[in-house]
Amino acid sequence: MSSSGDLAAELRRRIATGALAVGSKLPTNAQLMAEHGVSKATVTKAIAALADEGLVYSSKRAGTIVRSRTSIPLPLSRYGQVLSPGGARGPWETATAAIGLDGRMQFVSVERVRADSDVAGLLGLAEGDELVYRVRQAVILPSDTVQIQHSWYPAAVAEAAGLDRDGKVDGGIYGALVGAGHRPTVASETVSARMPTEDEAARLRIGGRVWVIALERLTRDAEGRALEVMRAVAPADRLQLTYDNLPLTES
Repeated sequence: MSSSGDLAAELRRRIATGALAVGSKLPTNAQLMAEHGVSKATVTKAIAALADEGLVYSSKRAGTIVRSRTSIPLPLSRYGQVLSPGGARGPWETATAAIGLDGRMQFVSVERVRADSDVAGLLGLAEGDELVYRVRQAVILPSDTVQIQHSWYPAAVAEAAGLDRDGKVDGGIYGALVGAGHRPTVASETVSARMPTEDEAARLRIGGRVWVIALERLTRDAEGRALEVMRAVAPADRLQLTYDNLPLTES
């Protein structure tokens, strides 16, 4: 075996057959060099090719790890199932449990910020108005981060629903909003695809050439008042956004 392409093909075959299982470490550079009679540069190039395809990711502490590419369907109906306050599962937990996975929404941070012109316009507020900004990660336990969510709420709405405090919201954001008297009624989503930023690639454990789905959701109540702007990013090979049972009307 003389080329990085040959080595990449062999490692790709091992991953496909399960000889290198999801979560397992690839052999070290020294082991691959000795086993296949190649240079360090050849090994580095082969592993970089696999990372670009989303098959592996590199960790400074753990080495090169075979990445999960389990596809997770997220039906639009996941929102309607969690509108009752006090529930134990939010939309992510509900959707992953339906396919036998242990999904959790992990709290990252919350802070008060001033609305920029973009978010203010979506929420129907003035630029500079106070917002509550929350960051969360959708995870498959133990540590497979599949989605990063950034959400903004009018300060008064967030305070009423307890979204201005640290920690996970049991039962999900929508259930908390309903419990505070702000029932989500209409959600509009815009979905696009792009290359990840360096920070996104690191947090999602993907190569810089693995495309991500970028989703923006605007949620309103029955009176049309905006309750939430949420922007999420996830590897495009992991999520299936299913817009199920949409009503169709005659033109």
